[in-house]
Amino acid sequence: MKVESIREFTDSRGVALKVQAEAGLITGVKVLGLLSRNGRTYVKEAVARAAALYEGAKVNVDHPNGKADQPRSYADRIGALENVRLGPGDSGLFADFRFNPKHALAEQLIWDAEHNPQAVGFSHNITGKTSRRGQTVVVEEITGVTSVDLVADPATTRGLFEGDQANHEEANDMPITLEQLKAEQPDLIEAIGKAAVEAYAKSKEVTDQREALEVKVKTLTEQVDRFEAEKKLAEHRAAVDKELTDAKLPETVLTEVFRSTLYGESDQAKRTALIEDRQAIAKAAGVNRPRSQEQPLTEGQTPDTRSTKQFAAAIAG
Repeated sequence: MKVESIREFTDSRGVALKVQAEAGLITGVKVLGLLSRNGRTYVKEAVARAAALYEGAKVNVDHPNGKADQPRSYADRIGALENVRLGPGDSGLFADFRFNPKHALAEQLIWDAEHNPQAVGFSHNITGKTSRRGQTVVVEEITGVTSVDLVADPATTRGLFEGDQANHEEANDMPITLEQLKAEQPDLIEAIGKAAVEAYAKSKEVTDQREALEVKVKTLTEQVDRFEAEKKLAEHRAAVDKELTDAKLPETVLTEVFRSTLYGESDQAKRTALIEDRQAIAKAAGVNRPRSQEQPLTEGQTPDTRSTKQFAAAIAG
């Protein structure tokens, strides 16, 4: 562990702002966060202990031109911090800023605080004991507060107020690596990993359920299609049977082959033509017609065999 000088910039934008212009008071400004954009991490207990060091700390306008600990001009002094406290959770250190409402920059400060809080923030110079965890510098103890300066840094800040519910300082320009997060917040990494595993398991469960449902839907669809096909076939055969009944064809000409031919024909007009053709053949062959006296049976011939032979000859001839 070593002692070194540290300069941090902190913005503080909030939802519970209160600017008392005439009284020269702005409440809820953020003084220090636990995670710095400069890549440093502050131990929460150390920040809590440092609250007393910030109480009454003088606030100047801008950084000094020379060394951080050099004397400041009286014209630079604009106010002081009071009511310094630790915010909830890991939000950091907050205070109320008591400023001189007659200062040359007071009117600009009030306007920015009310209308453009991202244009201004606090930068402090401190001394502290640090250690290193991987690539991260950890501030284990704040030993002294050299100065607190009110500075404008619109390119890298978000505002004067962040609110007591904020988690940490503005986004760090330096990217935080996975190794840093593992070293600094192992509980967070573990929680993220657990959540990811649970999310994957739930996603797989949902996927399996969806696939099983798709199989059921496909099976039911196939069953419905098969039922519809069988229904249409039954309706078609019933229609053919009715057509044959209405045609009153003799049983001797109504063969299974002929019936199957009609079953296989979906065009009713064509089926009608086939039935009429069969009726004509049966008529020409004299099938099932009453026997006249001029047509004696030959020896060994019966009416049925004669009709069948005549029908066969008619079809063949």
